Amino acid sequence: MPSISRRACVIAAVAALAAASVTACGGGTAGDSSKTFKIVQYEDPTSAQGQGWQKALELFKAKHPDVKVEFQQTSFDAFRQNAKITLAGNDVPDVVEFNKGNADGGQLAAQGLLEPLTDQVTKYGWDKKVTGAMAAFAKYDDNGHAGSGEWYGVPNIGEYVMFYYNKAKFQQAGITKVPTSLAEFEAAMDKLKAAGQIPISSSANTSQGFNQMWIWYSLVSAAATRQQVDDFMFVKSPVDFHSGPWKEGTEKFQQWIDKGYVGDKLGGLSFEQATVNFLSGKAAMLIWNNGEFARIRKDAKFGWGYFTLPGAQLSMGSSGHLWGVPAKAKNKELAYDWINTTLSPEVQNLIGQKGGLPLAGDTATITDPVTRQFTARFDQLVKADTLSFYPDYPVPGFLDFIQTHMQAMSNRNETAAQYLDALQKFYDDGTKR
Repeated sequence: MPSISRRACVIAAVAALAAASVTACGGGTAGDSSKTFKIVQYEDPTSAQGQGWQKALELFKAKHPDVKVEFQQTSFDAFRQNAKITLAGNDVPDVVEFNKGNADGGQLAAQGLLEPLTDQVTKYGWDKKVTGAMAAFAKYDDNGHAGSGEWYGVPNIGEYVMFYYNKAKFQQAGITKVPTSLAEFEAAMDKLKAAGQIPISSSANTSQGFNQMWIWYSLVSAAATRQQVDDFMFVKSPVDFHSGPWKEGTEKFQQWIDKGYVGDKLGGLSFEQATVNFLSGKAAMLIWNNGEFARIRKDAKFGWGYFTLPGAQLSMGSSGHLWGVPAKAKNKELAYDWINTTLSPEVQNLIGQKGGLPLAGDTATITDPVTRQFTARFDQLVKADTLSFYPDYPVPGFLDFIQTHMQAMSNRNETAAQYLDALQKFYDDGTKR
């Protein structure tokens, strides 16, 4: 999922990769370059990761002064929709950023469109920097299932989902401390409702309405065990969606909709509109990941804080999107060096300073105390192995399927039971392909 890296960093851009605007960032002039190295990525250049890429470009060009670098800016959706066509063409990029998970990266790997990176991972020591759950979606087996097999991608950052909150609205509603249990959290939202506030700014647009999906899966994760999530994510064992955390979380999600905790008329709202509604004071909280940390810090005109879902056994989060090398790339050695550059201390620590949760950075070097605390919380979740990934990873087409049903539930056109029936069928059919 965008890392919706991440998913918040999806930018308005081209309708297709072929139409992506190209910014030449090469060392020297076009005339004195002996070869052209093409990078395709979709990070917002103002984001922490986007700023890290600019530093990586600087370092890479200094190391390869005779190489012309084309840094192509596209969007998450544009690349995701056109990845197979792009990577199967005759003029493919040399290195690409792609979405992790069986539905996206796994399909590209299984179809032979990506170069296996296991030898390079060992050579450069990337597996010493990207470990545990952060490496799970970098590896895919012959069927395109994540969690084992060859490395096909390398992430640079991590992500975790939280509730950003408006401190003034909490105080006005009589909420004196951050909730520490789900019951306390629901009681706080009741107080916000009584004070005339929308507790959570959300969205359920079928193409860019990720917030409702994240609320739903956060509630599932809250009641899930590590084994239950891994069975679902990595297709290890059959999943019964009519019991356990799936039933409990989905029924709780419907209750939150019915109680008005997430507002109404969400079907036409995108995640961008949900963020704007929070920043403009129309809601007390926003569910999102670290992708909005820098923006909220810059644009919020009120005191704010954040917390992960209180009382949850597991929290939504994962590694970021992946760098991969197309099987038909012409400059693979340069591609490996580019990936290595993005994992260098100079780039990783810059991303950390900007609040980007680097996987190979040093949290102790972050000088700003708010950003350092924010990163330290991520470090705790990784160390405890309590990140539950994103729900759309296991099955091709899952993201579109889930978002369609999130809209239906949000519009009260579908019940929790009906959604679970559809979820069971779609997941079972998808994992049998």
